[in-house]
Amino acid sequence: MRSRIGPNLMGMSRTFLRVIAFVFVAIIASSCDQTTPHKIPKGSIQNLTPYPTSVHEITRDSIKVEFYSGESLRVEGLSKLGVSEGVVRDWISKSGVRLEEDFATNANLVFKRKNIEGGSNEIRVEDYELIVQKDVITISAFTEAGLFRGFTTLRLMMPNECEYGGCSMGFFLPEVLIQDGPEFEHRGLLLDCCRHFMEPEFVMKMIDNLALHKMNVLHWHLTEDQGWRIAIDAFPKLTEVGAWRTELDGTRHGGFYSKDQIREIIRYAQARHIEIIPEIELPGHSQAALAAYPYLGCTGDSLEVANRWGVFKDIYCAGNDSTIAFLETVLSEVCDLFPTNRIHIGGDEAPKVRWHNCDKCRRRISEEGLKDEHELQTWFIERIGRFLESKGKTIIGWDEILEGGLPEGAAVQSWRGMAGAIEAVKIGTDVIVSPTSHCYLDYPLSSTDLEQVYSFNPIPEEASKGPGKILGGECNMWTEHAPQELVESKVYPRAIALAEVLWTGPDFTSEDGAYSEFIERLDPHLERLSLLGVDYGMEAVPVHLSLGVKNDQLFATLVPEGDYIRGFTHFSGNETTSSNEIDSVPLGHTLLINGGGVLSASIIYRGRALPNPELFYVDGHEGVFHPVDLGYTPSAFYTGGGENALADGRVGSLDFHDGAWQAVQGDDITVTIDLEKVVEIDSLFSNFYRYQDAWIFTPSQVVFSSSLDGVAFEEIVLIDFAGFGMKNENQEIITVSSGSLEGTQARFVRMKAQNMGSCPDWHAAATELSWLFCDELVVRGK
Repeated sequence: MRSRIGPNLMGMSRTFLRVIAFVFVAIIASSCDQTTPHKIPKGSIQNLTPYPTSVHEITRDSIKVEFYSGESLRVEGLSKLGVSEGVVRDWISKSGVRLEEDFATNANLVFKRKNIEGGSNEIRVEDYELIVQKDVITISAFTEAGLFRGFTTLRLMMPNECEYGGCSMGFFLPEVLIQDGPEFEHRGLLLDCCRHFMEPEFVMKMIDNLALHKMNVLHWHLTEDQGWRIAIDAFPKLTEVGAWRTELDGTRHGGFYSKDQIREIIRYAQARHIEIIPEIELPGHSQAALAAYPYLGCTGDSLEVANRWGVFKDIYCAGNDSTIAFLETVLSEVCDLFPTNRIHIGGDEAPKVRWHNCDKCRRRISEEGLKDEHELQTWFIERIGRFLESKGKTIIGWDEILEGGLPEGAAVQSWRGMAGAIEAVKIGTDVIVSPTSHCYLDYPLSSTDLEQVYSFNPIPEEASKGPGKILGGECNMWTEHAPQELVESKVYPRAIALAEVLWTGPDFTSEDGAYSEFIERLDPHLERLSLLGVDYGMEAVPVHLSLGVKNDQLFATLVPEGDYIRGFTHFSGNETTSSNEIDSVPLGHTLLINGGGVLSASIIYRGRALPNPELFYVDGHEGVFHPVDLGYTPSAFYTGGGENALADGRVGSLDFHDGAWQAVQGDDITVTIDLEKVVEIDSLFSNFYRYQDAWIFTPSQVVFSSSLDGVAFEEIVLIDFAGFGMKNENQEIITVSSGSLEGTQARFVRMKAQNMGSCPDWHAAATELSWLFCDELVVRGK
């Protein structure tokens, strides 16, 4: 049972100073004769995240107690920290405290290793006990990792001023007994260094922050279609060719990690008790390797390192023995480099179209007695798994490796919801959970905000009794749209929420009021992150758009989400349609929207001016907020905001996850707007999204029509999309317009956009149903 002070931690926040005694740690500065008063900073359990398993007050009169020796803090047992000794010593010194070490008696800070006796199978390596008393701070644990986690709690309990040397005159701490340990053994972050390369120093900074939040795994994504990031001696072209790509604008992007750099990063992580698990993707997401060595693919064709995102049909050839030999050589070098006993091999998003048409792959299916390409993938991964087992390693794969039968001994990482986790646990397989719904930090805050992450339950009821085990979870930081300078703002503070879920457990985080308590503890913690130079982002979308109509005119308000948000709303109208007299107001105030344009919010967040404004595209057209009739059922994933989405005044952006797009898969879009009176119409238009890598195509044709009575409709214009199904690599918005309709009068307007049906034959997802995305049917009146 997880416990904390009182029934409600935040209810204790005001009485905390009265009930819990404070220890005053006084460090006498060298300039003892100074007379200027110095404010002694106070630490608090309110600084702790993730929150410990059990926190108990020590009953004692609330008095200030000094313990010190001259100018120094007396420390005993620092060497018991092992590989972490230098990390702890450096931080204490940087806090402003001068150390004296190896005091057998009268020590102020004691590190103790407990003896493992009977029942050692119940000992968890990261458990620890921290006692802060009048005379001494004691951290005890069975392992070096436990001592380090205990010190991390002490560090977080200490005042934020200690992060920049502000504790040279001492500090206050509450007198407490903390007994703590993690709920889950696997608590990680996936860092994708392939879509955008991350400098080694940045990777080490991420490791620092993982350790600060008691995470213990860095899942290091090192190979992809868009870049190969690990040096392999036997195949130098992997980094000479595969590590670099030419962007669409002609610039070059890339980089890789030498083996010496990787060894340094591994040592850095080990000193902080972070396990690094490399991911070497196979059989899919391998175009960078195929660009370096074309013979590894089914066709042998020359390829470029991919400069676009998505899923590509050229993958490792499962029928080619040379490809198997290549991968075994690569993985041998990986195994020699990384001390972890687990290697992630991907296994996700591997289109089978090349295998289906490959003579070598067809021969392999026949010779191995396999049923189809799905079983061929299982055979392929089992072959790699047996090889890694011979190296003393086990494999982890994304939940697609369940398809066609799970390779023996593999662990599953479930990302497509929790269904894969449930299935794997039921068949006795260990699982890591990182579903898109809660753990994908590349998703915008509009999809996955801090509260959504904090609400995550890693163990669904259906998986609680299976023979397999959910080891823990990860938050995934994919970097298609996040170069290095944006990564921290996407990871934090959301990763902190998942760290608490995985350390303290969902029984704690799901309690009534738990999220509010977490937010109160997060506030001072974010101040600490600022001192550490972490460019954290926001907890939720900073503003939300509120639209309404009065007297047939559209009004918009950007409403701030939280007391810490300040700023202004600006409207930039299209020259031909907008006639706003006032175009700027404080956030929370309303603007009249005449015609189309862009609403932007310039935001000051926690005293920081955000560099990029929040943008919303709007249009105050004749059809806004009038009754809408849909001839289809929108996808539950892309409703656009509801049934009225195509006449709500909001226009879509280049982010098709922005909430303004309504979509269907394999269906047509037919929408009718009742203008509720006869109107003279100047033009009609609508926007459609095209992103073929995501199966999103333009319609094959669009028909605009009008009616005076809602029964008899007259076709205004039919627009055929010649070549609509031809390959197009752009991610773009296509505007379809009726052209000038001068003199046309109507009460009802209708648009029908015809879906092309299945993805075309040339597409990696040929025969799969295509998507049709639309944002608004704009009615421009006289």
